Amino acid sequence: MDSLKGKRIFVTGADGFIGSHLVELLTRRGARVRALSLYNSFNSHGWLEEVNSATGVEIVSGDVRDQRLVAALCEGSDVLFHLASLIAIPYSYQAPESYVQTNVQGTVNVMQAARASGVERVIHVSTSEVYGTALRVPIDEQHPLQPQSPYSASKIAADAMAMSFFHAFGLGVTIARPFNTYGPRQSARAVIPTIIAQVLSGRRTVRLGRLDPTRDFNYVTDTCRGLLAIAECDSVAGQTFNIGSGTETSIGELAKMIADVAGRPFEIETDDSRLRPGTSEVERLLCDASRLRALTGWNPEVDLREGLGRTIEWFRKPANLARYKPDAYNL
Repeated sequence: MDSLKGKRIFVTGADGFIGSHLVELLTRRGARVRALSLYNSFNSHGWLEEVNSATGVEIVSGDVRDQRLVAALCEGSDVLFHLASLIAIPYSYQAPESYVQTNVQGTVNVMQAARASGVERVIHVSTSEVYGTALRVPIDEQHPLQPQSPYSASKIAADAMAMSFFHAFGLGVTIARPFNTYGPRQSARAVIPTIIAQVLSGRRTVRLGRLDPTRDFNYVTDTCRGLLAIAECDSVAGQTFNIGSGTETSIGELAKMIADVAGRPFEIETDDSRLRPGTSEVERLLCDASRLRALTGWNPEVDLREGLGRTIEWFRKPANLARYKPDAYNL
């Protein structure tokens, strides 16, 4: 598939952080997007309301747990990006069943709908959390999967279910595994928004969990460009692709960089409520994205310091910062 221009694209989880940025890029490519937003009584379409260009976007409220609705929305689609998911790791300790319902059953519903509708290509968006603590680095797609939280377990199950539709039914499924995406609109429960929101709200002491775990941070537009590169490639069905920078940064190093870029020095205080239980903590993540680079030519364009600068500038706008609660720990 050489171009997404004019293609009919169905995006689940379109109202979320990555989903809303993906919708923006798709519209710039000239795609016709149907965007699924989680139904709520406030008539809110989440971050889709911040998308500058609504041209070519049809927003529909619903829930991936509703099989009939998903089947109806999938009709007529050429490509499907499946991002709808419960993602907060701490909340998965409290409500694991809801993760199975949304992440696993929701994925089954999406795959069944795509198969019935004759969708050409399905990009199922997974997560680097499925790898758990690195047994070797960098982490390639053959790295063992380790369910170190109910969230990661649900995503491992969802990945397996999605790929089963490729093997059993010939559905054009590809799994994308982004590593630690960040940027404007990210959930308050993630570490970068947590730090920035506290700092820009005037806190001189920032409350965090452990500082030694490492992550491979990627600016959101780079992640979305990786998803589009996969969708535009004709030889990806049945494969899995990592999307990451290949750069490893500890949480402590990240905090120092944010303080420097923001021009706001701060002390760090350990908050026990932010610590993961025992062996559930993923100690180290470092991406090997050579498969994606070799096949599509994709490479990240925004390094961590530049991406943090862009993110901080977004948070400096009062209306954006007001969406976050620096005194509360979001599960």
